[in-house]
Amino acid sequence: MPGGEFDWIARLLRPLTRGAPEALDLLDDAAVIPSRPGFDLVVTKDAMVAGVHFLPDDPLDLVARKLLRVNLSDLAAKGAEPFGYFLTTAWPAGTAWSDKALFAEGLATDGAAFDLNLLGGDTVATPGPLTLSAALLGWVPQGGAILRRGARPGDRLAVSGVIGDGWLGLKAARGELDSPVLVDRYRLPAPRLDLIPLLRAHARAAADVSDGLLADAGHVAAASGCAVRIELDAMPLSAEARVWLAGEAVPVEALAALASGGDDYQVVCALAPGGEVPAGLTIIGDFVEGEGVVARVSGQAVEVRRRGWTHG
Repeated sequence: MPGGEFDWIARLLRPLTRGAPEALDLLDDAAVIPSRPGFDLVVTKDAMVAGVHFLPDDPLDLVARKLLRVNLSDLAAKGAEPFGYFLTTAWPAGTAWSDKALFAEGLATDGAAFDLNLLGGDTVATPGPLTLSAALLGWVPQGGAILRRGARPGDRLAVSGVIGDGWLGLKAARGELDSPVLVDRYRLPAPRLDLIPLLRAHARAAADVSDGLLADAGHVAAASGCAVRIELDAMPLSAEARVWLAGEAVPVEALAALASGGDDYQVVCALAPGGEVPAGLTIIGDFVEGEGVVARVSGQAVEVRRRGWTHG
């Protein structure tokens, strides 16, 4: 019969290392990672709490995959190729073995999909909600990490993919909208690792869109010491988002909600002035002298009460 912590590690987690020698078969309290000449190691870490970052009844295999993907999104924005990860799980007392096994299945699925090996971590019990954390490691050519700072006045603001589906997907998952497509986009975002070559070639600064487009573009502007203007009516939207928007009584407020909802896991970046826009990106504003974020519709500034998610 399944046992406790060490059985969980041996039976469900050790296979996730996929034989990576750095993981030491999860028999040690650390991993040993050799240096890679000519590259910098990028490390990112995100946590997820049941009832805050995912719904308590979300399927645990999808929760596991989302945990990896939100971190992969951070690596993508830095231009870093994923390498491995460290995992921390805090399971509520009495969690069934089948639940842990389903969670491990999700990790295995995306570990194979993204060539990502488990390297170590920790597992504990908690009286509170399920709490999960992953630290991901990635490689980027030495000195080539794309940071939030680096944008300059006159640069164009660009974003990948579509904006707002994560927030609408949460509403759908809560039963407030009828859209299985949006639920899937909320539960299983697609990290933009495909953009890494493009970002390395063109982006002066970048961030992933996790807290909300307005907030994350603002983070880039603040780190770069300038202001950013965002044209809300230039945001790329999915067909589902356009249907929702068409039914809203106050379009400006609805656009602001899409721009501040978060959970999109696209990439927002600064591009030099002029020149062609790389395929896969949409120009939605620009960086200017000053500080702060200015949201506009039809070229006119509009008031936005909330820029994105904050953890207090």
